[in-house]
Amino acid sequence: MIEHNYIVHGKSRLHYVHAGGGKEAMLFFHGFGQDHSVYLPLIQSLTPQYDLYIFDLYFHGKSVWGNDEKPVTKNIWKETLDIFLQTKEITQFSVVGFSMGGKFALATLELFPTRVRSCFLIAPDGVKTSFWYNMATYPVMLRKFFKGMINDYHRFQRLAVVLNKLKLVDQGLIRFADYQMGTEQKRKRVYYSWVVFRLLRFSMKNISALIRANNIRLTVITGKYDKVIKPKNMQALLRYVPEADFYILEAGHSGLIYESLSYLKNKLPGTQVNFKNSLRKQ
Repeated sequence: MIEHNYIVHGKSRLHYVHAGGGKEAMLFFHGFGQDHSVYLPLIQSLTPQYDLYIFDLYFHGKSVWGNDEKPVTKNIWKETLDIFLQTKEITQFSVVGFSMGGKFALATLELFPTRVRSCFLIAPDGVKTSFWYNMATYPVMLRKFFKGMINDYHRFQRLAVVLNKLKLVDQGLIRFADYQMGTEQKRKRVYYSWVVFRLLRFSMKNISALIRANNIRLTVITGKYDKVIKPKNMQALLRYVPEADFYILEAGHSGLIYESLSYLKNKLPGTQVNFKNSLRKQ
């Protein structure tokens, strides 16, 4: 049985679903353009052992950010999760984050290091921030330029042509961005997610120190053909945590989450171990 709930913090409402009644709590954060439903295939296999809490991030699913372009700070995120953890009487938990959800998994780990048992990062954003993300979110004038793409999609197309000609951005990444910006509603989601989440930045040296000091089990999964978040970008974290499990699956960015679900079903304690043939460890 799935229960729908909200965490209310000021003008914002963070939606999540709850399933299972196991002893171990797990918090799930999805990627850009997704919602909680992407993790629902895990419920049947994991609920006997785990208590699953699957969130809709702001600007996705049923969650609402009520503060316009005001950023989500780490303090706001801590206050929000404090409400949740106290309400559910959760003392320890594990976190899973895919792509954009990796930022929220890392923020949760950084803010509650003594309470996190395991951290599963699937092609996580937040490990290495790209030059173009910085350009789109930090200088005010450039933020206005990118905001103008909401109403003028041709502006994005013209920029993409220039970037491609200069070989500054991979064509596969441009195709991914083009798909995510195909409608005005999608372009608003891109812009506001960029701007509102811009302060969720991390020092991998600090994150790794917290992982090691608190004996947090770290697993990182990437896709061999991922043009959005490449496997080599994970070295910014893994060089500090050599004992982490690191896997590269035969998948691109969009398909990686589905490949990873099968892996998670088999990898988590209390479930059967039967790794897929597409799994490679480095």
